[in-house]
Amino acid sequence: MIFEWPLLLWGWLLVPVLALGYVRMQRRRHEAMLAAARWGHHADTAAVPRLRRLLPPLLYGVALLSLVVAAARPMAVVSLPSLRDVIILALDVSHSMRADDLSPTRLAAAQQAAREFIENQPATTRIGVVAFAETALAVQRPTANREELLKAIERLEPQPGTAIGEAILVGLQTLFPKEIFELESREPTSAAKPDRVPSIDVPPSSEKSAAIVLLSDGAETRGPDAVAAARLAARRGVRIFTVGLGTEEGAVVQLDGISMRVQFDEEMLKNVADVTRARFFRAGDVESLRAIYRDISARLVVETRETEVGAAFVAIAALLTLLAAGLSVFWFNRIL
Repeated sequence: MIFEWPLLLWGWLLVPVLALGYVRMQRRRHEAMLAAARWGHHADTAAVPRLRRLLPPLLYGVALLSLVVAAARPMAVVSLPSLRDVIILALDVSHSMRADDLSPTRLAAAQQAAREFIENQPATTRIGVVAFAETALAVQRPTANREELLKAIERLEPQPGTAIGEAILVGLQTLFPKEIFELESREPTSAAKPDRVPSIDVPPSSEKSAAIVLLSDGAETRGPDAVAAARLAARRGVRIFTVGLGTEEGAVVQLDGISMRVQFDEEMLKNVADVTRARFFRAGDVESLRAIYRDISARLVVETRETEVGAAFVAIAALLTLLAAGLSVFWFNRIL
């Protein structure tokens, strides 16, 4: 827990001061009662159980501490439901995805996991599909129609090349069609097209209505730099969850008649996720890939954020004060 105004916590020093004042007041009250008894006046000097004497002031003290904490504006990290309006699935369909280190192939395993991911999303969530190889293409615009999405996944076929950076740009363009997301010489452009406006910088991960889930073996071969594209996503507040697909050993595939061992670039995928304040996952088998998609689904519908909880401490203070006053009146016919 953190505090917006931590200096106000010094108000806790009031508690021992007030406690000392209360003890002195009680002593004077007791002395006055004894003096009245000596002069023949009626006074109830019977011994009071220790718990009864201590409980009301103790409750008052805790209530005061709660008010001091509330005044310091405490902030707590809480988990809150947050349904994404749009999710972009960016799937690698390069030739390296034909590797069979995941059964039956990386691409087939990715397609099956993507189907399960789509079916597990809330009915109101729109999902778009971006396929990338030599270039990137939005093969399905965001839609809540699960049948159309499953058909789009089924149509994916391996192609040459791997342009991860371009896939990110196409994903951003799909999420925000009226804005510009381009990279020239690995730097963002400032030129606006006639029917579009430049994107507006916002804090990273602040876009709560959209996210990108990118699955690839990470072996980028062409197109804009993926990390530079991720910086554009971060500037627009979009998180990119990356999934690295493949085993450490990799697998041998035939590319243009040449046998090549393909693995994946884990470091690049980690950087893309880190830049956008998301998370990188590694899928070394089909079951772990399914578990990863379930994990991502949970992260997309539940998010953590700092929330002020001072009102809770005020409520606690009010309840304790009422309880202390009630007990004091019931036992001693006075509030203090």
